[in-house]
Amino acid sequence: MSSHDVDLFVIGAGSGGVRGARIAASLGARVAVAEERFLGGTCVNVGCIPKKLFSYGAHARDDIEDARAYGWDVAEPTLDWPRLITNKDREIARLNGVYQRLLEGRGVAVMLGRATLEDAHTVAVTAPDGTVTRRTAEHILVATGGSPVRPSFPGAELAMVSDEVFYLPKRPDRLLVIGGGYIAVEMAGIFQGYGAQVTLAYRGALFLRGFDRDVRTHLDAEMRHRGIDLRFRTEVASLTRRPDGAIDAVLTTGETLVVDAVLAAIGRAPNARGLGLEAAGVELDERGAVRVDGRFRTSARSIYAVGDVIDRVQLTPVALAEAMIVAHNLFGGAKRTPDYEFIPSAVFSTPPVGTVGLTEDEARAEALARGGAVDIYRSTFTPLKHTLTGRREKTLMKLVVERDTDRVVGVHVVGPDAGEIVQGFAVALKLGATKAQLDGTIGIHPTAAEELVTMRERCPDPDHSVSVDHLAQGAAPHRGIVQHRWEDSEA
Repeated sequence: MSSHDVDLFVIGAGSGGVRGARIAASLGARVAVAEERFLGGTCVNVGCIPKKLFSYGAHARDDIEDARAYGWDVAEPTLDWPRLITNKDREIARLNGVYQRLLEGRGVAVMLGRATLEDAHTVAVTAPDGTVTRRTAEHILVATGGSPVRPSFPGAELAMVSDEVFYLPKRPDRLLVIGGGYIAVEMAGIFQGYGAQVTLAYRGALFLRGFDRDVRTHLDAEMRHRGIDLRFRTEVASLTRRPDGAIDAVLTTGETLVVDAVLAAIGRAPNARGLGLEAAGVELDERGAVRVDGRFRTSARSIYAVGDVIDRVQLTPVALAEAMIVAHNLFGGAKRTPDYEFIPSAVFSTPPVGTVGLTEDEARAEALARGGAVDIYRSTFTPLKHTLTGRREKTLMKLVVERDTDRVVGVHVVGPDAGEIVQGFAVALKLGATKAQLDGTIGIHPTAAEELVTMRERCPDPDHSVSVDHLAQGAAPHRGIVQHRWEDSEA
């Protein structure tokens, strides 16, 4: 038995921290966890869960309109925004309670307050009332996640960030979204779906940098069809509050937009500062992320870190997997290392995106390096549902295949249920599925997903050079990672 108070002290009760604490406790470790804000972290409280709930609601208006084509007479819908916020808050509070019960049910001591390191084995937790409690630990796991980056232009204090958008007391009639990553694209579609007039301004040539270019261009067209005003190669120079409460947003193009609210979605930074990590001997990288080795150990041998604070792949399931590796290695006798190949991801845009594996440009760059080639299969079609509704919406499906091995190395979908479709194909890619095996699979008819097993026409080889700008700007070092940030990585 260790002479320390606990075998594992976890700093941060988000997705990774809670999973690591629970698994360690189930393996017999004495575990304590500290959280200064809310149980469940970003994902449960101001990220994945409320975002997806808002996304469901944003599609309701389309569903009501489409119902008329199927024989239903439906009254014109009206929006009660405060009811949405109340219902969302109730669900998040329920999940907070679930997380607390999950931890306590495993015998984990939950401490509410800010935890800081005094040395490599001592944690001080400052409670909301100022009381300080110290605990010593054989091992410490840092799982503090990340936070939105705030802009610095004049008047930037008038812009909200993603942590605040889920608590708006009323829906803005006119919204300006700044950024081109996950959160910017998702929130633009969500608020347009709820009836707002939305403008998205992004300094790059096209949003969702790092995704397949066909996905990006297809989503660009679809969002414009829905009336979202996309302004690329455009930045915000300043924000000023008007006497009537509206905001003047001056753009670098010289134009001034009058909006009711501004959402800055320009990046996320690791929550590593102010924790006492440096004093404990923990090294940070140039982005302020915690440096770890292949088994998530930091430069201080007793301290580990997982999730967004290490800035590898900012996805909740990845943080969960990393935390389980740490727990099993420390207390289960395992010697596991992470496998980041073919991690699927989804963007709950309008329409949604699902993707796994290599983009076309990544695959061509790899093939070029080894003297090989890539085959592309692509299909764009109107979903069956909209043959009656007449809605202008197209689905994109794309396969990226290594020519010499016939192995499918990328699947990309833009359209309804894209994430659900790609999750299943991620298993196939992980198992090394070939194009011939997909061709030999009988599809379910009529579904959109059957298109991925019925595409036979190979796209002509392009006569342009491979665009690898995203690789040059720091693509992930592991094959098949979709290393996207929930917000734009170009802070």
